[in-house]
Amino acid sequence: MMDHRPVGIFGPKSPQALTWTISVANLTVVDKVPPEMLHLVDTYWYQFPPLETKWHAALATTIGLLALISIVGNGCVILIFSSTKGLRTPSNLMVINLAFADFMMMFTMAPPLIINSYHETWVFGPLMCEIYGMFGSLSGCVSIWSMTMIAFDRYTVIVKGLSAKPLTYVGSVMRILFVWANSLVWTLAPLFGWNRYVPEGNMSACGTDYLSKDWISVSYIYAYSVFVYWLPLLLIIYCYTYILKAVSAHERNMREQAKKMNVASLRSSDASKTNAEIKLAKVALVTITLWFMAWTPYLVINYAGIIDSSPISPLQTIWGSVFAKANAVYNPIVYGISHPKYRAALYKRFPALQLRKENATDQNSVASCTTAADQCET
Repeated sequence: MMDHRPVGIFGPKSPQALTWTISVANLTVVDKVPPEMLHLVDTYWYQFPPLETKWHAALATTIGLLALISIVGNGCVILIFSSTKGLRTPSNLMVINLAFADFMMMFTMAPPLIINSYHETWVFGPLMCEIYGMFGSLSGCVSIWSMTMIAFDRYTVIVKGLSAKPLTYVGSVMRILFVWANSLVWTLAPLFGWNRYVPEGNMSACGTDYLSKDWISVSYIYAYSVFVYWLPLLLIIYCYTYILKAVSAHERNMREQAKKMNVASLRSSDASKTNAEIKLAKVALVTITLWFMAWTPYLVINYAGIIDSSPISPLQTIWGSVFAKANAVYNPIVYGISHPKYRAALYKRFPALQLRKENATDQNSVASCTTAADQCET
């Protein structure tokens, strides 16, 4: 007699197994969302099944590791730059501001995200969803514009040279105030009706609403992307392009002058393996590359949502969050650890971190750097 029971991969399915399969298939990613949060969830997400527990665990683990590295790394940058007299310069105030923004991002966002990943949904209510989204957007915006101000400062010193007005503490503080004021305008707007903060597809985090098609919501996404992504990015590229040109011309002039004087080099130490031009090129390349890596995925997700160019899955929103928050880990490495005076102060305060002594050649190289090279590492 033929068996008409449903057949699975490993043989016939029992009626109980079939019932369980059907019930799981009918679940959605929204089912665990508390009732008071449902008015913030777009109907678009109801078509997706729940994320597997392993993805929530992966998100919590990844964010936890990134938070640990970011909080320790940026905390060290803030501590060392603030407490070391030789590092308390007007330019480095903006580096401290950048580190504070990244510290704030992971300190305020990682714990709720980890807890929500454990519960596999947002559990803190609508108000905390809005606050969470606002703090995430604020810290990201401050971070982006701080990087822009650092690039502009280097451009002023290296390209303009002696003709530029030296940056003062007052000037640095004014730039920092501008960064925060500008960021607050863009991040508080959704709390007053220009767009809104809603749960993202994974339901574990909150961000801007990029699925609503009304003009108020769409216009905010376009305006925000222009003033918080494209404009800072273009300014950074512009600054570093002219910085590289200026340093390249400086190096070329030094070589020509050395030929006229019939000497191998005008530098006090030829043992250095990298000159100012190469150091600066590396910083510029790393800065722009990490910028794209961190923020482009999130921008693509927002654009895909408002123009319906391609379907967005809850899993994709997880990776957008991870890449954006990873930027808080990159910055202390690029702007802090690459600074020789910062490394020296860090090793002095925490000797256990120094795995090997820096040789005298490297120290002489740093000491003999040109103004351009010094600025490329501050």
